[in-house]
Amino acid sequence: MTVIGWSMNNHMRTSLCTSALAMARDHGYLHAEGAVFNSDRGSQYTSSEFQTWCAGNQITQSMGKVGVCWDNAVAENFFSHLKTEFYYHQWYATRLAARTGVMDYIESWCNRQRPNATAGYKTPVAALAAYCTRDQHQLAA
Repeated sequence: MTVIGWSMNNHMRTSLCTSALAMARDHGYLHAEGAVFNSDRGSQYTSSEFQTWCAGNQITQSMGKVGVCWDNAVAENFFSHLKTEFYYHQWYATRLAARTGVMDYIESWCNRQRPNATAGYKTPVAALAAYCTRDQHQLAA
C-alpha cells in the first residue's frame, strides 16, 4: 500500500479526511473516471460533508459492516506499523516537528524503502509504478 495522501491536525473532523484526499487528487493519484475510498463507519466518513466532497470528486465510498475491520485491513496495518516503527520511538517538542517526522516516515521510509507483503514484498512505490505501467499498457491495447 502506497500512502498517496495524508493530513495531520489536532482533530478528527471531516476536513482532516478531505484534506488527505485532496492531496492525493492534487498529486494526480486519483483516476479521472473515479476512485473507491474504503473506510470504517466513523462520523467523519459518514457525514454529509464528506459524502458531498466524495461525490464531487468522483470518489465512491466503501464501508464494511459495523464492527468489522477486515475491509480496512491494509490501512489498519499501515497505522500499526506507523505506531510500532515510528511513533513509540520518538518525542517531538513541537507539532511542526512531529508533522515533519511523520512526513519523513511516510515519504522516505514507508513508501520508498519498506517492503510490503500486500505488494508482493516490493516497496510501495515500486508496486505503484508497476501497476501504473500495466494500466498504461492495458489502455494502449
